Amino acid sequence: MRNTSDPIKENSNVMNTQGGEKKVMKKILSVALSTAMAFSMFASVAFGDTAVSPQQQFDALKAKGVFNGYPDGTAGLNKEMTRAEFAKVITKLLGLKEITGVFSYTDKNYNAKNWAAPYIEAVTAAGIMEGKNVEKKIFDFNGKVTVAEMATILTRALELEIPAETNNSAPAWAKGYVQAAINAGLVDANTNFSANASRELLVGAAYAIDQEQSLKVSSYEVTEAGKVVTFKMSDGESVKVTLDKALEANKETEVKFTYKEKNFTEKVTYKTTVAQAVASVSATNLKEITVKFDGTVDPNSAESTNNYVISGLTFKSATLSDDKTTVTLLVAEGNTSLTNQRSTSLQINNVKNADATKTFTQKVEFTPLDVAVPEVKEVQALGTKAFKVVFSEPVKPETVNATSFRVDNNVIAASVKYAYPNVAIVTTDLTAGEHTLRVSGVQDYSGLAIVPVESKFTATEDTAAPKVVGVKSNDLKEITVEFDETVKSVSSAYANTTGNTAQSIEINDTKVTLKFNNPLNVSENTVYLTAVSDYSNNSANVDTKVTPTLDTVRPTVVDTKFKMENGNYIAEIQFSKSLKVSSAQDAENYVLKDAEGKVVTESGLTSKGHPVITPQYTENTKTVKVNLGSSLKSDATYTLTVSGVVDTATIGNVLLPYTATLNANTAQNGSVTRVWSDVNAGVRYVYVQFNKTLATSGDGNALDAAKYMVTNVDSNGTPVGTPYQIAKENNDITLISTNTVRIAVTNNVAITDWTKAKVSASYIKDSEGKYFNSGNYTVGSNVGSSEVIATTDDVYATSRNEVKVKFNTALSNVNLGDFDLNGIRPTSYTMADSNKTLVLKFADNTINNDVNGYTLKATNPSTQDSFGNKLQAFTASVKDGIAPTVTLKDIVRTGNTVTFTVYASENLKPDSNYGPAYIQGLFSVDAGSGVTATITGATVDNTDKRTIIVTATVSGNTDGKVATVKFDGAKNKAAKAINDENGNALGDFSFGKEL
Repeated sequence: MRNTSDPIKENSNVMNTQGGEKKVMKKILSVALSTAMAFSMFASVAFGDTAVSPQQQFDALKAKGVFNGYPDGTAGLNKEMTRAEFAKVITKLLGLKEITGVFSYTDKNYNAKNWAAPYIEAVTAAGIMEGKNVEKKIFDFNGKVTVAEMATILTRALELEIPAETNNSAPAWAKGYVQAAINAGLVDANTNFSANASRELLVGAAYAIDQEQSLKVSSYEVTEAGKVVTFKMSDGESVKVTLDKALEANKETEVKFTYKEKNFTEKVTYKTTVAQAVASVSATNLKEITVKFDGTVDPNSAESTNNYVISGLTFKSATLSDDKTTVTLLVAEGNTSLTNQRSTSLQINNVKNADATKTFTQKVEFTPLDVAVPEVKEVQALGTKAFKVVFSEPVKPETVNATSFRVDNNVIAASVKYAYPNVAIVTTDLTAGEHTLRVSGVQDYSGLAIVPVESKFTATEDTAAPKVVGVKSNDLKEITVEFDETVKSVSSAYANTTGNTAQSIEINDTKVTLKFNNPLNVSENTVYLTAVSDYSNNSANVDTKVTPTLDTVRPTVVDTKFKMENGNYIAEIQFSKSLKVSSAQDAENYVLKDAEGKVVTESGLTSKGHPVITPQYTENTKTVKVNLGSSLKSDATYTLTVSGVVDTATIGNVLLPYTATLNANTAQNGSVTRVWSDVNAGVRYVYVQFNKTLATSGDGNALDAAKYMVTNVDSNGTPVGTPYQIAKENNDITLISTNTVRIAVTNNVAITDWTKAKVSASYIKDSEGKYFNSGNYTVGSNVGSSEVIATTDDVYATSRNEVKVKFNTALSNVNLGDFDLNGIRPTSYTMADSNKTLVLKFADNTINNDVNGYTLKATNPSTQDSFGNKLQAFTASVKDGIAPTVTLKDIVRTGNTVTFTVYASENLKPDSNYGPAYIQGLFSVDAGSGVTATITGATVDNTDKRTIIVTATVSGNTDGKVATVKFDGAKNKAAKAINDENGNALGDFSFGKEL
């Protein structure tokens, strides 16, 4: 654990998991920029925990061979240093290579016998020092070193930048070097640069440089689940490095960081025994699944069956191994089994690792493989009146009977109790002593039968009643009591008081599970069990204490699917836990909005975006199916928000609001939307357009020639004769848009008329990996015109200045001049439904409310799709798609009755399927604070069908108050209760008047 008193330096770095070159630092780098010459003439720098005296510094450097000291054993710190001594220190500090046999200077006694010659040649060759007299080549090795000279040499050694401007008292030749040292904080500007430097000064400088050069990582600590590494440095400080990506557990990884302007690359291993991943999922029999983690997991979440889902299966238990790394899932007895050698998906939800730093929510594929026959794992005598047989895996109960067992090679008279999944308790009289058991005929759930093998066991008299060895709870309504031996029966059980009796008692070998209708106390409870008997008929009343563990984990959404069923859009939402049916099926817990955040009120949804059809909950898959109706836009994106859903815990945990994004296009069933053919440069091409983006690789590859066939059709459009493969090679198929292929007809195909042919495509997937499928993995369409065709029976005026027209394909280039409405040209347009719908906009009030007698034409049009296919000329009658509007006629008060009369722009027609109460509920009346207003009637006048009359009684002081009537247009749009004669729903309105 790091000493919290250590100074911490923060680093935010990205770890290097792929290694990389080691960058060789400059010999001294900028290390000595923090060189601490902690003396009067040099800038002082703290040495942290390693700050020592000059003598201690000298001793440390002497141990490294940088200094030798004098023959009398002293350091001579007060003496002035010579140029020879300085040359040696620099050579040793920088790790320069000593040069022998070369003598660049002419000083007297400068020869092979001169101890300083190799060091002087080394610093000379490095360009760090030069002679005192360059012309005469005199080094002056016994000469003293001034402070100016020392600063100059350090500046050269450190490769500091020489400034253009100087402000110091050093000699002219040294001013630039000294200024660089001053700017770097190595020397004080007020120093006497002409004075000689002492050995103590040299020791201090050398020691600081050495410390920087030898700076290294002493140790490290990984915290925050591998996200943070704190390095303890050799200078006593700590560097905290926060990684962009957490370290992978138990794997050596390189981490890079910078400290004191020095780059470090350290190999770090995040060592942990706590689980970081699901290691494997397997099944060696058809009733048990083994989930192995790569470390320890939290027992509470790991042993919750709610946290594991396989479609169609229910789990009886989830048991964590003693080392807390492996969970064994037991499929419920009465449920179906796994299928041998068939790939299966296990959804794991909300399982936490042991220190709660990770939560596992993922889907894992595995393939059950049961090839081993069941074996007898254990035989245990239960006194002298019964014995217990434990099998190596779950076995079928119908194969476990008295004829399955022989004792001492004799058929026995016995009763057999099967305890799921793998225990048989055989009641029969035994003599005390050793016996031999032979088992035959017992089968596992894949039908493999046990190989008869003899097992020995010893029976002894049992005179002690069962004793409690453990107890645990499952929320507040279930307790499991474990005994020291197999339990035969329990007469009754209750918790705390006799009034709270267990509603069910389940015995499974040594464990007794009690379930209560009434919840236990949150604090300690005393549980009483009466007449607990073993198979030797020893019996006792027992009690035990338990403090329940509450289930406080909220349910979460683990998967959402969006699809089409019978023309309706269906959202399937899978949860992590079992839900209370009432909350799961409450339509108000689901709200659909469009991409702009507005509530969707299309058919099948209420005015508040709730589904009209009650959602359906399936317990074994923990899935809710929400029907969102059939009127969503196929090219739109929606959001479905789920909230208020509660789990089955005694104190229900509520789902935090969850929003799923639903793309209507991906929900569409895959289909061919258009097929056409043309001839270009003598080659016939067939174009196949799908309604989704195509896969272009893998087994669903849309560019596979073998998947496209063409067949002749009769006069009714029904395929006749032999289907032909259109193209010979895959290269004959070209993807010309994300959802369209062009196929060159390179095979010999006997198609008599290409306008009377059908093209089919088989085993093709969309970009999400889903097959285009109409029931047999084949989709297709008859070859049609290459022209863009308007849906002339679906042309509507949606307002007094808009007309909407649909086409058989997406438009790419629209020419407004192609269209006219009773001779009037549109002024602009917008596109919708993946560019398959064109909304033409005209001048205000171009169209009458009744939309009577309007015709939209396109004559010799140039509008085209993205493939250059032009729009086919058309004439279409415009239908009424304009919602009626209303104006206020009057608000009148007579006594305590207020009558609101509004007048519609056209005749209205209430839907007879809605009674007066529903119609009345579309309106609300308010008459101000302190006044109670109650609606007594809301009708469309039978004679003047444009008139709506709403009546309300008011009580309270209405003087000066404003009476307001409001109509819920969104609710009406969803229900279509009040419409015009063409089915357009009346929209929102609100009118008020002072009474």
